[in-house]
Amino acid sequence: MIVIAHRALLDGPNIGLENSPKQIRYCLSEGIPCEIDVWYHKDQWWLGHDKPQYETTLEFLSQDGLWIHCKNLDALSLLREEGIHCFWHQEDDVTLTSWGYIWTFPMIRKLYPKSIAVLPEIGEGQWDYVKTLNITGVCTDYVNKWNSETHK
Repeated sequence: MIVIAHRALLDGPNIGLENSPKQIRYCLSEGIPCEIDVWYHKDQWWLGHDKPQYETTLEFLSQDGLWIHCKNLDALSLLREEGIHCFWHQEDDVTLTSWGYIWTFPMIRKLYPKSIAVLPEIGEGQWDYVKTLNITGVCTDYVNKWNSETHK
């Protein structure tokens, strides 16, 4: 199962670390895939959840291991043209990534083999339930906890 670091976080929510280039590089250097939030704004690439925060490059976004959540449609269109793995959604139950994975909204109970369960730590019993499924992966703020519990 693929375990993806939500916003490059490993041990819980942390606004100071989320989507930071340094934290993303660290995760990727450790072989940990990352979901990151990306904007295309004023002819420039940016990382950041609620707004463009860290300036970045297309080269940076082309790295293996990134699951790019496009925060605006310009980013989605341009990254798709480049063949970079990305997706866009707001509050949809599911969306398809550009590589055909089913990216789910938190707490969705019906998941399929090519599903990524997002934030299984949200919702009573969801964490343990998701562990029992035959799915492609999870995207969590608690990568270290997930890995320690599933590798016992």
